[in-house]
Amino acid sequence: MANKRDKVVIFSDEPGWHGRQLKACFAERGLQADFVSLSACSMQLNNRDADRERLLNIPGFPLETLRGAFVRGVAGGTLEEVIHRLNILHALSATGVAVFNEGRAIERTVDKAMTSFLLKMHGVPTMDTWVTESAQEAVDIAARCIDKYGSVVLKPLFGSQGKGVVRIRDLAEFGEHPPVNGVYYLQAYVRPQGRTYRDWRVFVINGHAVAAMQRSSRHWVTNRALGATCEPIQPDRSLRELAVAAANALTVDYAGVDLMRDVDGKWWVSEVNGIPAWQGLQRATSIDVTSKLVEAFIRKASPQDSALASA
Repeated sequence: MANKRDKVVIFSDEPGWHGRQLKACFAERGLQADFVSLSACSMQLNNRDADRERLLNIPGFPLETLRGAFVRGVAGGTLEEVIHRLNILHALSATGVAVFNEGRAIERTVDKAMTSFLLKMHGVPTMDTWVTESAQEAVDIAARCIDKYGSVVLKPLFGSQGKGVVRIRDLAEFGEHPPVNGVYYLQAYVRPQGRTYRDWRVFVINGHAVAAMQRSSRHWVTNRALGATCEPIQPDRSLRELAVAAANALTVDYAGVDLMRDVDGKWWVSEVNGIPAWQGLQRATSIDVTSKLVEAFIRKASPQDSALASA
């Protein structure tokens, strides 16, 4: 008999390669997956308490048919729009639907300030960071950073793929780069080893480092989207443990943990991505990251179905 909860909603506005991979992998395990934009979902709070499964409208996915929800994207928008989309994730979790990653995890990882705060709170080595709305305080911080580290890095509080990231070497340049939406997120610059810029991406699923790669570039922002070269690596124990500690500090089901190594050889966690891409990593390492994600998802959504997860 077919399992009644045989559907998986993949929240995404641009499914692309990742969506195709996930949908095919779920199908191999007998689960029907399809894509829905969080912006298309709604709350319908006019039902009786007994009708909990009618409080949310996920187009094409009655809650009683859902095995779970896989979050591949939360589109940007106004504050109200973003809150509504995250509220859908929170509400799904509240009704007992497995969400991978959950709304709280998305909030913690998409917000660079909260990411940095939680890493520091849990003793995970991350760069010195300051977050402020005060222009004067930001100038003072930048002056100290430039004096101590040679540069200061200004980033948007929200963003990915290296967009909007600026390295400032001279305080005279600082005024040329206003903060995005009034908030300064400033980090100490990490001097690299040698002339080539490198960082490392470790993919963590359920507390295990499953794959890793090194990204190299002539540009100081070592992002694949900006042309960095990706090479597979076998992370040693210390690197695996550091990546897992970072993911645990943010309480995520899965994450792409970005690390840097300074001129003295010390490791630093720079970011924890709660909606990470893995196309480059899967191609570079030949590790089937998609299958590992789907297996972990199924174990969370229905832990009794261990055979289905490993099918």
